[in-house]
Amino acid sequence: MERIVKKAKSVRVKLFLILCLVVLSIIAFLILVNSFVLEKYYQYTKSNNLKSTYALINSYYTGQISVDNISDELDKISISNNFDIIIKDNENVAIYMSNKDFLSSIRKVINFWGMDKKQEATIIEQEDNIEIKRIVDTETKMTYMLLKGTLDNGFVAYIRLPMSSITESVQISNKFLYLIACIVIIVGGIVIIYISKQFSSPISEISAIAKKMANLDFSQKYVVKDDDEINELGKNINIMSEKLEGTINQLRSTNIELERDIERKSKIDEMRKSFISDVSHELKTPIALIQGYSEGLLENVNTDEESRKFYAEVILDEATKMDKMVRQLIELTKLEYENREFNNRNFNIVELEKEICRSSKVMIEEKGANVEFETADVINVYADDFYISQCITNYLTNAIKHVEEVDGEKTIKITNTINNDKARITIFNTGKNIEEENLSRIWNRFFKVDESRNREDGGSGIGLSIVRAIMNNYGNDFGVENKPNGVEFYFDIDLERKDKN
Repeated sequence: MERIVKKAKSVRVKLFLILCLVVLSIIAFLILVNSFVLEKYYQYTKSNNLKSTYALINSYYTGQISVDNISDELDKISISNNFDIIIKDNENVAIYMSNKDFLSSIRKVINFWGMDKKQEATIIEQEDNIEIKRIVDTETKMTYMLLKGTLDNGFVAYIRLPMSSITESVQISNKFLYLIACIVIIVGGIVIIYISKQFSSPISEISAIAKKMANLDFSQKYVVKDDDEINELGKNINIMSEKLEGTINQLRSTNIELERDIERKSKIDEMRKSFISDVSHELKTPIALIQGYSEGLLENVNTDEESRKFYAEVILDEATKMDKMVRQLIELTKLEYENREFNNRNFNIVELEKEICRSSKVMIEEKGANVEFETADVINVYADDFYISQCITNYLTNAIKHVEEVDGEKTIKITNTINNDKARITIFNTGKNIEEENLSRIWNRFFKVDESRNREDGGSGIGLSIVRAIMNNYGNDFGVENKPNGVEFYFDIDLERKDKN
């Protein structure tokens, strides 16, 4: 911004200097004209005046112009033009004098042609009957122009014109011009400052807008106030700003979409690699078992019916486990790498929990566990009941697998609590605590605290990973805590929405 202000000041300074230069040039030209041309022009004008007066006097004495009294006419000419006039006849006798008080001076004039040493003369113009001289009286310091002309009747006319000092007039005129120049520069400077401000302000504004545009900031627009060239430039800057902003926004949108496509492709590639790696790793054992027992059947390792039936049951059990594991793995991969759209609705979470417990009744009875509920009869929540049922099922299955008798109790406890706009679902089982270093690792896919028991119970180590993926998609809290007599798993879920069915 400081740079723009400096530029605006620079424009004002330039305009002021241009004004000064123009004014000074005009004044200098006038001074030169005064000094070298004015005096000559003044002399030329007075010379023509003398000649026209001589011609008029000649016409009086030759009869070309008829007048009643020539002397009266000459008096008028003398007074109106400030001339001293003498007319001498053929006998060299003065027959007319305009001012008798100047007789002595006129004699000096007449004696001038005899080269009076007290007078300096310069011939200005010389014709057949006329001679005009510029005379300076060294005693009086007076300057005159004197015309001596012979009339057509032989008379001689002397016409004298007193001249003011042209040099002094030029000096006075030049001083006046200097004064005018100072006034013009001062007044013009004030005017230029005002005009330049009006002129440079739009330029500064346009410059500021252009600078913001260079930094991809298109928020500021130029306010068009007139139809001149600067406002037209501002209007075009606005048009360019809008087009650039639209183009850049379009490029940004395209770039964001491209980044999303790249990220999506990267996720798909990562998902494929992870899926192949996990499946390859986890299917090694069941495939090896199926292969071993299948070869045993083919080679009749045990010929009795009971052994063959056992082999077939092992093969079927491992195939079932593989099918379940692959399905869970596919679901987990989708949850982790795809943007899932849940079919959320309001439903009673307590009813869902009891339904899952009824479905798991056989497993619970086999473990000899006692299931307890600590909850209200109805707690309506807003979520996808299919995925929430998976979370509850995985927690409950995990609790059934690890429940043990502690202080004479072998209990699984389901608790529902409400905190603000969330419901917290907690499933506790009595038994051994999870080692501290494993509390964060149990959420990883295929992590198994007890490898042998998981295989025996049909666990794949994916259940808790599915819970984590579902909760991450919802953005809700989940976790596990060791209790004095067991382990407690929990997750949060949104309470019902009144505007939803």
